Amino acid sequence: MPLGAFNSSVEVILAARSETGFELRHLRYFVTLVEERNFDRAAVRLGIAQPGLSQQIISLERIVGTSLLDRSRRAVKLTHAGEILFQEARKVLAQTEATVAAIHRAGRGESGRISIGYVASAAYSGAVVHAISNFKRDHPHVEIELQEMELRQQLQRIADGLLDFGYIRSPAPIPGGVAVQVILREPLMAILPCEHPLAGRPVADLAHLSAEIFITPRQPPEIGFHRNTLHACREAGFEPAIKAVAHDFTEIASLVGIGAGIALVPQSMRCAELPNISYQSIEGVETTSDVAIAYRKGEGAPAIKAFIAKHRAQAKSSISAAG
Repeated sequence: MPLGAFNSSVEVILAARSETGFELRHLRYFVTLVEERNFDRAAVRLGIAQPGLSQQIISLERIVGTSLLDRSRRAVKLTHAGEILFQEARKVLAQTEATVAAIHRAGRGESGRISIGYVASAAYSGAVVHAISNFKRDHPHVEIELQEMELRQQLQRIADGLLDFGYIRSPAPIPGGVAVQVILREPLMAILPCEHPLAGRPVADLAHLSAEIFITPRQPPEIGFHRNTLHACREAGFEPAIKAVAHDFTEIASLVGIGAGIALVPQSMRCAELPNISYQSIEGVETTSDVAIAYRKGEGAPAIKAFIAKHRAQAKSSISAAG
């Protein structure tokens, strides 16, 4: 058969025009019949009566406008058009099953896309990688888009619907419609220049550092590390001299290393081995640096809801264990 005629046959056979009544069940009945090579067995497999199956095949032939079975033989034998329909129908049914499965996965939150922001200090804590890897293990079809982003920008983009989820260091002003929940509380440590007199041993009292300049990120006093530093120093009985000039932790550590000041940072930051700085534990300070998650209240997307639910369950468990 010439290629043009072959393509024409496919188009005619698979034309699913509404006025003809063509339905997926016709393809399913036909494929099952061909696979079983017997009307009785096919009818049993489909759960319908044999005469009903025969009528459905006749109806299908009427719809496509050509014979699909060679009725000159007793066994089920396909015409050339029937062979073409069988091959194409199997593809259609397989794609339909795949589509339905994908829809079910999306409805259960097992597929979709989640855009996530994070501050670098949250990544140092391990919370970001650990939580996302655990989620991906259970939801392999969900696409994750990860982007480092300043915490206030994250919160605003979540409120504006431009970001789905964020990992931040609380506290921070929360826009309307955004929920925040702490998932990890970390003790504070002091980072000092290696030549500092207190380097190399625990700081027994933070007040011993009251004469120092404390370096924080460029943040208002009520946000993140800046707020943590103020609280910890006030807890120790003094008002710190703060130099809020750094862009991120690397810049904070670099400034400490050259003797521009000291800093209070979360315990997990000590995993960053940077030159000429010393990490020291601080005794008697109850102020913590908290990693929190941020997301829209009333989020409706199944994948994002599943992501939020997993974090909330883990947060409840870890905070309870810490308490």
